[in-house]
Amino acid sequence: MQNEPELTDGYQRRINYLRISITDRCNLNCIYCMPGQPVEKIPHFSILTYEEILKLTRIASRLGITKVRITGGEPLIRRDCIDFVSRLTRIEGLKDVSLTTNGLLLSKYLVPLKEAGISRLNISLDTLNPEKYKYITGHDAFKQVWTAIMEALEQGFSPVKLNVVVMRGINDDELIALANLTRAWPVHVRFIELMPFGHAQAIVAAPMLEDEIMASVMRSGDLIPIARKELDGPARKFRFEGAPGKIGFISPISHHFCRTCNRLRLTADGRIRMCLLSDKSIDIGSALRSGAEDRQLADIILSAVALKPFIRRLDTENGSNRENPMSAIGG
Repeated sequence: MQNEPELTDGYQRRINYLRISITDRCNLNCIYCMPGQPVEKIPHFSILTYEEILKLTRIASRLGITKVRITGGEPLIRRDCIDFVSRLTRIEGLKDVSLTTNGLLLSKYLVPLKEAGISRLNISLDTLNPEKYKYITGHDAFKQVWTAIMEALEQGFSPVKLNVVVMRGINDDELIALANLTRAWPVHVRFIELMPFGHAQAIVAAPMLEDEIMASVMRSGDLIPIARKELDGPARKFRFEGAPGKIGFISPISHHFCRTCNRLRLTADGRIRMCLLSDKSIDIGSALRSGAEDRQLADIILSAVALKPFIRRLDTENGSNRENPMSAIGG
């Protein structure tokens, strides 16, 4: 199959970003991700093999995908993840390959990840309080995650992005302290509006939205806007004067970014999701396992792009009806 033109949907959005979930398993039980009751896991036989993921990614890269993020669940708990990453980063056409992790296993894998070609990390860190961390995640692991963050900085990973899901009455009293991390270290702290998704335990009637979050952060100082770059995600970026780090706001409820959405999601069981806020998806895994040729698989990806909705708003009423937990989708 020859190189194809760039992926463009019906609204002239260039689709160049693929988020790949390699597992729905996780070693945390975060209250904003998981419901209070046990979640049915994807059967192992339904989860794409690494070879299958790599094949689909090669096809997607020839169609115009240049940026890939590896997600889960928690990707580092899947066996042989590092070997997969090293093969993924060598795919021609990919300019940016990064990984999202909760950080529990990160110290063990920092050197192998660097050798495999990963330099960009997203790490979940919703609090600086160890007891509160245990409450949010269900595990007493703040110290090992914080240690991993410091080690990542020491080893030259850049950027190191810290994802903070803002929860009213839980961590909203820490927004200034979290933002001030950017004054001390070259980290990117990204404040994320709590998405009412999949009956998660942390759903509240009145989530904190960007304007309120930003007003709280600005009690620590003025925020200077930072211009967007080509491969940037949805975060609106700022910095404090003289700070080595950056502050971002990801606001799917109050400032939805549908008009600039540039991504597709490949779930661990081989479905392409065109929109995080929609249950609609296309099964490409079954076609792959049925012997579909590269051209046919490319056509499935193209059809997914053609079906991307223009605007699908997330609100506290409709969003809470999503059945799948975030861990099953890949964030």
